[in-house]
Amino acid sequence: MTSTQIDRNIERDSRAQAAYDEAGITVDKLGEHIGARIGNVTLGGDLPTERVEAIRLALAANKVIVFEGQHALDDESQYAFAELLGQPTTPHPTVTSKGSQLLTIEGAANSWHSDVTFVDRIPKASILRAVTLPSYGGATTWASTVAAYEQLPKPLRALAEELWATHSNLYDYVSQTEPSGGIDVANKAEHYKEFTSTEYQTLHPVVRVHPETGERSLLLGHFAKEFRGLKASEFNDLYQLLQARIIKLENTFRWNWKLGDVVIWDNRATQHYGIADFGNQKRELHRITLAGDVPVDVNGTPSQVLQGDASHYSDVEASQRLAAYAA
Repeated sequence: MTSTQIDRNIERDSRAQAAYDEAGITVDKLGEHIGARIGNVTLGGDLPTERVEAIRLALAANKVIVFEGQHALDDESQYAFAELLGQPTTPHPTVTSKGSQLLTIEGAANSWHSDVTFVDRIPKASILRAVTLPSYGGATTWASTVAAYEQLPKPLRALAEELWATHSNLYDYVSQTEPSGGIDVANKAEHYKEFTSTEYQTLHPVVRVHPETGERSLLLGHFAKEFRGLKASEFNDLYQLLQARIIKLENTFRWNWKLGDVVIWDNRATQHYGIADFGNQKRELHRITLAGDVPVDVNGTPSQVLQGDASHYSDVEASQRLAAYAA
């Protein structure tokens, strides 16, 4: 990192801290590259503007933010809070049988992914609230795809910036034979049928530019199926190479859920993995997702729809650079 970049980061952090102080919130880092705990906030739909903007800054800077003790929050107030941060999507492009505002997460994914990358308008963030937890296990781990990109050696970075990947919903974690925690075989089959009821394929840049921070990140995860112009064997080798960079332990943050916890993550700068280590116990979390933009590569070229229309799922957000990240 150059001295100019260091100075810029110091100035950015100073601006962010001033916003936190003005809003009266605390932001305690939980990891060098990802994760922070936010204090002095009671979530709901009545937060003042300066507090909402401070939360947005904390999310951009830390990728994943945790709020503890939010026991008064229910589905309605969770949705009202989400509306302050952006425009909620419908629960899912294909999984629509469980309500019109939020997605009920049952079990655990047991696979690294960013949410809904098989459509062009990838969600910008998700807000997840613990509802029912097992007596042990069931943590979630997130990884910073920004840190992974920044740590790439120059030759790998140049290669990644040239790669484009096709993402498809015909792969889903609940169709796998691995344990998925709290989901029986019949429910897995029914979910997979609904999940793949409409096929989506989108061509995304492997390196995307974050619309609010200008940071570059690696856009991969388990929905990625192939790299444009490369053989399947070449895809497998390159995917594993880059994915291994993303999930290095130094780039991850793990949260052991408690009732009252709410976690927000930047879906444009992270992957996540729900850990299925709780046997047949019930694990239920409620997720509200916020509409995002269409990714662009380092040259400003946008993602391309190959199959499926996701316009019913969400609008495309016109994101603007956050003040703390302005040049």
